[in-house]
Amino acid sequence: MAEWRWEYDPTADHVIGGIDDLALIARIEETADELVRAAAAQYLDGTLYQGSSPKIGEEVVTGGMFIHQAVPRHQCVYILQVTVSPY
Repeated sequence: MAEWRWEYDPTADHVIGGIDDLALIARIEETADELVRAAAAQYLDGTLYQGSSPKIGEEVVTGGMFIHQAVPRHQCVYILQVTVSPY
């Protein structure tokens, strides 16, 4: 059984390229780690999952937010978009 993971989709350069706030990126990646642990607990063997994928989620972190999609059959949480707070 493969391990759950997260990744930027389609690439890190596409999703976070040009963001120079390294603390924001670290908070996003820490939150992504938490989302992976939660998904792994909810879908014990995601490769066998037969239902539809969960809805797209939004997470707010200090300095911005990001949109993600868990795909149990891939055992992956994809980070799709990052938005930096203008404040």
